Amino acid sequence: MSLSLLSNTYLEEISNKIRAKPVPWEGYQRAELVTAEELALIKRVDRQPKSRIESVLLSEGGTYALLYLSLLKKLQRVDTMQYLLVLIADALADHEERIPLFTRTSQVDPDLPYTPLLKALDTSDEFVQLKAAQILTILLSAESTTLPPRQSDAFVDTLFKFIQSGSANKLNVAVQCLESLLARPQFRQAAWKIPPLIHALVDILKKNSGPQMNYQVGFCIWLLTFEQNIAEQINKKYDIVAKLIEVVQAAVKEKVVRVVVATFRNLVVKAPSQNLPAMLVCQLLPFSKNLATRKWTDEDILEDIKFVKEELTTRFESLTTYDEYTSELESGHLSWTPVHESDEFWKENAIRLNEKDHEQLKKLVTLLKESEDPTVLAVAAHDVGQYIRHYERGRKIVADLGGKARIMQLLSHQNPDVRYRALLSVQTIVSQPWLSA
Repeated sequence: MSLSLLSNTYLEEISNKIRAKPVPWEGYQRAELVTAEELALIKRVDRQPKSRIESVLLSEGGTYALLYLSLLKKLQRVDTMQYLLVLIADALADHEERIPLFTRTSQVDPDLPYTPLLKALDTSDEFVQLKAAQILTILLSAESTTLPPRQSDAFVDTLFKFIQSGSANKLNVAVQCLESLLARPQFRQAAWKIPPLIHALVDILKKNSGPQMNYQVGFCIWLLTFEQNIAEQINKKYDIVAKLIEVVQAAVKEKVVRVVVATFRNLVVKAPSQNLPAMLVCQLLPFSKNLATRKWTDEDILEDIKFVKEELTTRFESLTTYDEYTSELESGHLSWTPVHESDEFWKENAIRLNEKDHEQLKKLVTLLKESEDPTVLAVAAHDVGQYIRHYERGRKIVADLGGKARIMQLLSHQNPDVRYRALLSVQTIVSQPWLSA
């Protein structure tokens, strides 16, 4: 990949200043940190015009790739590290054919090219950190071999810390790096092993940081969903379907729609049973029908929209009302859909909440305990009351699961509808003597 794909105005401005700064190369030689041969080589490109440097690299690119990385490995002064990183980046800019010159330095020194660059990430200087991250990303995105997990995990963890730092420059560079790195399965799995990183990406979407950042983060999530294990778990762990639907509903840029719909397609293809129910609950079917009627300049968008719409339609047509209900429970997005207030539904299905060791009832009580959404709490309190009303022996089961105690707590909830639904549930719970399960 080209360095131009990892652009940052801040880094470009600082790089221009660094190119003009003198570095005490002769002092390094007197201190025996640089050899006479290394000094002669570096002086040929030190603060020279771009055309002169390009001429040298054209004939001796491999020699200079090794020189830059070797000097970076042994020289620790921040201003010198800055200068060497700029030289490396300049050599790679618009010259993807030079990437192998740097990756092949491992044949001379097994620590190269990655160890000095990874070490640079640990410095306190922001420019050094970000420039090293850029260069690492360029080399790793083109590399066919895998890094030792210790190194790949450390790099991804550093990018996560960049995102968390509060620095706009670090956030910008980290997300760009992830866009490139996550094309490789090794880095998808490395990212997946850091749950706070996935949370951080989702939080960026929640903040609606603008079309460009939404696209970049959406692109990262799309890449992650190419992994089977991630596609199976990402919605359950991070509620990503509902968040992406919000993003695409508010999107003003076609590329944001494209990447979100492509993510939905991945989720359906890789893990339909885990994701289709949540998509139906979040009303993706009517929204996808709406998207299908719009004009798109990118034909891939329409193809993906039609695919998702057809899969959702097939799933919807095969659902019973009980399937709809369990899909809601699974998604965690309870709302006042017709099944909740249908006496006929509860007469027929209350007892089914006991199947598989009360699997669905446990999910309902878990939502009652853990959700912070007033609508979910109100609906869950209502449903517990309906379950007991139509299955009296359920009183003890609900109490044993902690549902009764939680509903009593909700009597003092700040939301009036939650208090009201909890009160109706309590009345049902205490209206008749307790029966054994």
